[in-house]
Amino acid sequence: MGTSDALLDAATLRDWAHTAVSDLITHIDEINRLNVFPVADSDTGANMLFTMRSALAEANAGAAAEGCVARVAAALSSGALNGARGNSGVILSQILRGIADVTAAAAAGAGGELRHMDAALLGAGLQRGVELVIASMGGDEVPGTIVSVLRAAADAVEKCADEGLPAAITAAGDAAVVALEKTPEQLDVLADAGAVDAGGRGLLVLLDALRCSIGGQAPARTVYEPAPRAPEPQAAAERPGPQFEVMYRLDGCDATAVNRLRNRLEELGESVALAQAAAQESARIDSYSVHVHTDDAGAAVEAGLAVGRLSRIVISALSSGAAGLPAGGWTRERAVLAVVDGEGAAELFAAEGACVLRPDPDANISAHQLVRAVVDTGAAQVMVLPNGYVAAEELVAGCTAAIGWGIDVVPIPTGSMVQGLAALAVHDAERQAVDDGFTMARAAGASRHGSVRIATESALTWAGPCRPGDGLGIAGDEVLIVAADAAGAAIGLLDLLLASGGDLVTVLIGAGIEGEADATALGDTLQDHVHDHHPGTELMTYRTGHRGDVLLIGVE
Repeated sequence: MGTSDALLDAATLRDWAHTAVSDLITHIDEINRLNVFPVADSDTGANMLFTMRSALAEANAGAAAEGCVARVAAALSSGALNGARGNSGVILSQILRGIADVTAAAAAGAGGELRHMDAALLGAGLQRGVELVIASMGGDEVPGTIVSVLRAAADAVEKCADEGLPAAITAAGDAAVVALEKTPEQLDVLADAGAVDAGGRGLLVLLDALRCSIGGQAPARTVYEPAPRAPEPQAAAERPGPQFEVMYRLDGCDATAVNRLRNRLEELGESVALAQAAAQESARIDSYSVHVHTDDAGAAVEAGLAVGRLSRIVISALSSGAAGLPAGGWTRERAVLAVVDGEGAAELFAAEGACVLRPDPDANISAHQLVRAVVDTGAAQVMVLPNGYVAAEELVAGCTAAIGWGIDVVPIPTGSMVQGLAALAVHDAERQAVDDGFTMARAAGASRHGSVRIATESALTWAGPCRPGDGLGIAGDEVLIVAADAAGAAIGLLDLLLASGGDLVTVLIGAGIEGEADATALGDTLQDHVHDHHPGTELMTYRTGHRGDVLLIGVE
């Protein structure tokens, strides 16, 4: 990586898509604020994020990380076209299709398999993207838009192709910055707003993500902001912008009919885009993603029905200055996102229907990681189980950001994975979100919980002195039990937690208990103790492999 002979293989291409989604989340507010053309609806960043996320989901579902780079490129193209949102999403889908077209042709010439892309192939793909974007917009290039930035990047890659992929990608980013900062000189609406083109800024994020995927480091960039302006009253004769954004998938339509449809949509509104599916996506090549801003959404749909078969119809109200992901774009109604540690814990929560997010080995979850995971659930409503791995300020910041983008996020106060399991057990997606959240929070709060850890030094605790190797039973951040080993501490802690009764005890065994035999023996010891001293109480043990406390114990 980072050398002149670095190549873009299938795994790296998919890693780039993952990094691009993450980086778009970081820059979404900046891009949205710049969005003044073609409609000042502050959603360019959100639409690019949603489209890129759809592309990544398709690549993750249908293409192996290792293998033919053309197959991954095709999956990204297909996912972006099917999940495109807004004008910027359609354009992004065509950039990805350009890469897919070029790699498909190269794979065919290589006998069906293409292991990697070099700089020359990437440059050709970007140039193909320029052609497709212009074609999707009716054949007219508007200077000062994302097309200008894309063309500059593509030219730079081709000029530096002999210097290797890292150098070419670096040159592409540098050329994109120059082109981006010239956009206000090319487009009056940008000059009036004192802003660079929002789509061009989003493309720069994607190019920098590619540079990071290939070379391991992305450059620091200027934060672009529109110039502050006093609000101006709307002139009496000024016509307000279109009310609706209409998008749909069109199949079974020949080129002549597509031209008729484009003409009809241009009569009905503006920002018309018809993007054709990549040839390798199916046996047919007569599938299109259709986009228009209009006051007559019904007529826009009827125009499509007159020439072909429609699917994935999305009609969204356009609003000035309202950020957020389109409400109709989520793939499911509600999801639960659980933050967990350990391979066994991830499998346990996933088996119960939760999406899982695992913290880094030496750090808790950041707000950015949380937002990324919320978006990745693909749900309009997300119940979040922090389970003690997300600091309060990061939880609030992450949930607030996601709510601002149109996702209904409900954080559930779970301080431990055992509380998270209690909350997850009563989750019901059929209830209203507020009712579901309250029920889950009540179940978590009713779960008494503690932990067992091994002392690493001599100390004086509330339960008396301890020495290295002793087992410590902890509840409420206080050491309540000191025993010779983990089993003794667990038994003492269980007796305290069950003093007021309990129907179910859950014990999660961490990585500190090494070996399957030791874990099984510990589980049997606790099972016998509960059976003999707390009749009627059920005990369940799971080997989760979490770090830190050797045992997590919950009582419901």
